[in-house]
Amino acid sequence: MKNTHADFINTRFFAGLDGLRCLSIVAVVAYHVAASHGGLIGRGYLGVALFFSISGFLITTLLLRERDKVGHISLRGFFARRSLRIFPLYYAVLGLYAAAVFLAEKDATVRSDFFANLPAFLTYTSNWFVFQHPDKRVIFYFAWSLATEEQFYLVWPLVMALSGRRTWVPVAFMGTLMALALGTPWFVSLGLLEPSHLGTRVLSSLSVSICLGCLAAFVAHSPQGYSWLRPVLAQRWSVPVFFVLLAGVVAWYEAPLWLTSLVMVGLVVATCVRSEQPLAPLMSHSWVRYVGTVSYGIYLLHMLLLNVVRRAVPGQGKAVQFVLTLALSILVAGLSYRYFESWFLKLKDRFDWRGHARPASDAHAAPAPAETPAPLPGLIGVPTVALASKAEPTP
Repeated sequence: MKNTHADFINTRFFAGLDGLRCLSIVAVVAYHVAASHGGLIGRGYLGVALFFSISGFLITTLLLRERDKVGHISLRGFFARRSLRIFPLYYAVLGLYAAAVFLAEKDATVRSDFFANLPAFLTYTSNWFVFQHPDKRVIFYFAWSLATEEQFYLVWPLVMALSGRRTWVPVAFMGTLMALALGTPWFVSLGLLEPSHLGTRVLSSLSVSICLGCLAAFVAHSPQGYSWLRPVLAQRWSVPVFFVLLAGVVAWYEAPLWLTSLVMVGLVVATCVRSEQPLAPLMSHSWVRYVGTVSYGIYLLHMLLLNVVRRAVPGQGKAVQFVLTLALSILVAGLSYRYFESWFLKLKDRFDWRGHARPASDAHAAPAPAETPAPLPGLIGVPTVALASKAEPTP
C-alpha cells in the first residue's frame, strides 16, 4: 500500500480508531475504580484527552470532506445528527441519576448539591459551574468532559461553515484557542486572571487535545501538509512507535499536557493514515472494535454501575471491581446501543445531505459508500468508524 494523500482522502473506514477508543475507556474506568492518583492507573484520566484528540481530528476531517464534496457545510444536518447521537442517552442517564439520587442518596448535602448542579448538567456547562472537591463526592462530575465536547460541537462547525474555503480563518481561530488554553494557567499564576471568574473558567475548559486534533486534520487534508506528515506518521513503524511514546509521557508525571496531547494526536493520525501496521490485528479485533463503538454508553454508565458492583459484591479488591464494572458496563452499554440508541440513530440519515455530489472535476470528491463491514460478535452488529452519517464519532 502506497499510503498516499489520495489513499487517505479515499479512506472511508478508520477501523483503528475504535481500538483507541477502547484503550481510552478502559483507562478511564480503571482510573475511577482505583480512585487513586498514584501510579500508571492514576494517569487513567488521560483517556479523556485521547477521546478529545480523536474527536478534534475526526470531526474536522468529516467537515472538510463534506465541504469539498458538496461545496458547503450543512450546520442543520450536522447539529441534527449530533443531537440524535448524543442527547437521547445523555439525558436518559441523567434522568436515571436524578431518580437514583432522589430515592437512594442518604447524604443530604451530596443530594442537595446534585440538584443544585442539575441546571449545569442539563445545559452542558458543568465544566464551567460544577467544581470537584477532594473531601466530598460530586455526583455526575464526569460530565465535564461531555460538556467540553458539546461546546466544541456547537462552535467549531459554525466557524468552519462561515469560513467557507478560507482555510486560514478556522486555523487561526483554533490556533488562538490553543494559545489561550496553554497560556491561561500561566496568566493565573501571574495574577493576571482571577481563577473564580467565569471568563477564566471558560478559558481553563479549552482542550489542547481537541485543538491539536483539529489542526492536524487540516494538515492531513492538504496534499502539501500530508507530504510533511507522511515520513513520520505513515510508516509501518509509526503506530507502534507512537504507542511507546504515549506510554512514556503517561509514565512521566511531569510531562506537560501539550506534549502528551501532541503524542496522542500523532497516534490518532498515524492510525488513520496507515491501516497496515503491526498492531492493526489487535486494534481492529472485533471485540476491541465493539468496546470502542459502545464507549459512549460505557462512559456515561460506568460510575453508576461501579456503585452497583460495590453494593452487590462488597469487600472485593480493586482488580475484581474493575473487571466486574467493565464487563457490566460493556453489557449494559451494548444493550442500550441496540435497544435504545439505535432508534435515534436510524433517524440520522434524514439529516444527511453529504451524498449530493459535486461536479466530477472536484479533486477531493469522495468515492461511493463502501459496503458495511461484517457484524461484530456479542449483542449487536455494528460498523467500524466510518466517514459517513451512520458512524460519526462519539465522545
